[in-house]
Amino acid sequence: MGELLERRRKENEERIERLRAELTEGEVRCTEKACVYAIGSFGRKEASPHSDLDLFIAGLTKDKRPLLRPLDEILVKADLIEVTRRHKIPEFSGDGRYLVHYTVDELVDTLGTREDDAKNTFTARLLLLLESQPLLGRTVYAKITEDVITAYWRDFEDHKSDFIPAFLANDILRMWRTFCVNYEAATQSAPAEEKAKRKLKNYKLKHSRLLTCYSALLYLLASYSRKGTVSPSDAVEMIKMSPTQRLEWLMGQAASDAHSKILDLLNQYERFLASTDASEDSLIKNFLDKEQSKMYLDSAYRFGDLVAESLEIIGQGNRFYRLIVV
Repeated sequence: MGELLERRRKENEERIERLRAELTEGEVRCTEKACVYAIGSFGRKEASPHSDLDLFIAGLTKDKRPLLRPLDEILVKADLIEVTRRHKIPEFSGDGRYLVHYTVDELVDTLGTREDDAKNTFTARLLLLLESQPLLGRTVYAKITEDVITAYWRDFEDHKSDFIPAFLANDILRMWRTFCVNYEAATQSAPAEEKAKRKLKNYKLKHSRLLTCYSALLYLLASYSRKGTVSPSDAVEMIKMSPTQRLEWLMGQAASDAHSKILDLLNQYERFLASTDASEDSLIKNFLDKEQSKMYLDSAYRFGDLVAESLEIIGQGNRFYRLIVV
């Protein structure tokens, strides 16, 4: 692990612990009822001083009714707003309209349905599995993640010796395609500064968002290549790791001919973190420079190439690899 990544993880952990220490009212109200989990750069354990704190609330139910009552939910959100302001963390996006409470029933019951996208449970569920860490209610967080995994592994008992997590893999691929489509939908003719802002978004998309999705696929593929099956406990361990930690895990698990590719991925990702360690205004200025912008976007394409090459080496043409590709 590089020096920058190590420092980011350490600082991220310290910041999360300071927030937890001050969110006493929120923790009491969430106890045995709900959890609050961070996604984005805090969830990936790589937040910089410029990072937003993106959160979801997930709760348990009794007779399909949320245990976290509406008034308590409001007070939890108030505690989160007060403490993040005290720490001078940027305000929640959309005046907090994305700080939503989903029950575990909603996360599980919408899986594979038309409502999954409309209710945004798809995003909440996938980011829970791919790039999250609990801020409040850690016991509930563990319970909810296990319930979600159980839903994806519903056929495991009949295929223990050769289980491919196709349901989850397809949802991860759909998540990546959704990120890409959302970016393309916003890419229209615009002033130079707006174009630079979109190039910056593209640069981040092709590093952090890509790694969020494909580090999980690489992890699951390596587990399958090694054992011929993927168990729910494998998924539980995957969720405990950040995307870059999954790459480090792969260094100890994958075939030796994949090591150089994975090491290149880690090194390039660390360069990405260094290049984006600035305010958005400063980064937009960098992307207004055509030469710098081209250099950044070329590195993003190379990062994607490395991911594709790693998948091919680790998959070795097996059935799970074929499912990912076709």
